[in-house]
Amino acid sequence: MPSKLVQETMRTRRLPHIWCPGCGHGILMRDVCQAIYNVGLPKERVAIVSGIGCSSRAAGYMNYNTLHTTHGRAIAFATGIKMARPELHVIVVTGDGDAAAIGGNHLIHACRRNIDMTVVIFNNNIYGMTGGQYSPTTPTGEKGTTAPYGNIDGDFDLPKLSEAAGATYTARGDCFHVPQMIRLIENGIRHKGFSVIEGVSICPTYYGRKNKKGSAVEMMHWQEQNCIDIKKAAKMEPAELEGKVLLGEFSRVEGRPEYVEEYDKIIHIAGGDR
Repeated sequence: MPSKLVQETMRTRRLPHIWCPGCGHGILMRDVCQAIYNVGLPKERVAIVSGIGCSSRAAGYMNYNTLHTTHGRAIAFATGIKMARPELHVIVVTGDGDAAAIGGNHLIHACRRNIDMTVVIFNNNIYGMTGGQYSPTTPTGEKGTTAPYGNIDGDFDLPKLSEAAGATYTARGDCFHVPQMIRLIENGIRHKGFSVIEGVSICPTYYGRKNKKGSAVEMMHWQEQNCIDIKKAAKMEPAELEGKVLLGEFSRVEGRPEYVEEYDKIIHIAGGDR
């Protein structure tokens, strides 16, 4: 019998999901559902929007108002929903390629507008669904089908990129440290403004095999040993942090004007309500 959480937040008739064995995305999807459940949002007041890619299949399994959109355009569609129905809690589930490559402009402009929505980026460091191409978050030197000799590009730090573009809440969790990831998503949902939470995932099928990372269990063990909370990292020497991934809440700005409310003021001014 499925748990109460699964029964209330998932479309159980569509389970089991189609992700590869060992993929971290199922864990992150469950974390998003748990966060929504913990915050106590009514299902009819939640809209889940996704684009295209492995991560974006999550919307089809989640038992809320859902919209599965075109590649890179999830945030654009979500913006339209929030403008039309500002009372909804709009949550975007997207991937590193969907959000930071073809959807990169939508991401940075939503950040600067500070529209009240939550974006959870499932980052598996590769384009998993379309054949293992390298993505904007593939670490320098790592391989993909389009980088058989190693990626020479620098990789994006998604929370830093989002903060610099104007997001008022940024954080990073992973699929191993589940309680922390859930808490960060909860914080993003509660925050009034544009929230970006990166979820470091694992892809044993493409990224793992291409880069000899071992089994899914070994990749999860790597996260256990190398994903470090920023509070712990603050007490460590720079040499100890070499190759580590920092987790936690990186920025939170309260009180900055929210886009939908500011736009509504313009509507009233244009209509003569001064």
